[in-house]
Amino acid sequence: MAVRAVIFDWGGTLTPWHGIDLGELWLAVCARHYPAAEAAAMATAVQAAEVELWRDGEQSQRSWTLDHIFERAGITASADFLSSYFEAWDPHTFTDPDVPPLLHELRRRGIKVGVLSNTMWPRSAHEKIFVRDQVFELIDGAVYSSEIDWVKPHPEAFRAAMQAIGETDPAACVFVGDRPYDDIHGAKSAGMRAVLISNSDVPPYQAAAPDAIITRLSELLSHLDRWS
Repeated sequence: MAVRAVIFDWGGTLTPWHGIDLGELWLAVCARHYPAAEAAAMATAVQAAEVELWRDGEQSQRSWTLDHIFERAGITASADFLSSYFEAWDPHTFTDPDVPPLLHELRRRGIKVGVLSNTMWPRSAHEKIFVRDQVFELIDGAVYSSEIDWVKPHPEAFRAAMQAIGETDPAACVFVGDRPYDDIHGAKSAGMRAVLISNSDVPPYQAAAPDAIITRLSELLSHLDRWS
């Protein structure tokens, strides 16, 4: 079947993959608002809560949010604290340079563009990034796990992404992501084609069988040509 929609993962896919030290990031945020000793204890607690919730999500495939992290860590996050948190993430969120020309070309071909991200962030944080990087208007619909009950690889997450872009047939969709389990296994289980953008730091999953493997997003178009 011809491709009518391409749905992208966000982190490590639409943004280039690189390692991030969560402990240092949380400490830098907390240190802007609390004395050193209190900031260190708070950073340790909130990082532990985040890691625990990521692990819980992997096992249960249930979603969670920033509020769940703060609740588990036993802290109250003010608006200023949240502003500092997202500011600390800014250098790690820039959209891959391949994305704008790729999305423009998909739009030229009449192929819908979607985003499906496992994320604790609210929609507003992601949309602010897409607006900043001038790609927001090129996205037809997006689903963030912070707004639904499930995370990838649960099939309901993929069905929600299809619904967001007005597509009903998974066979007409291609999913692009960097995680063999969440993205490739999840998309294939939902009936989609799946393209792996390979990142060496992402854990493998032997049962995942991508329809194509790419090293940069600009390589996607040749596979779409083949499938169409």
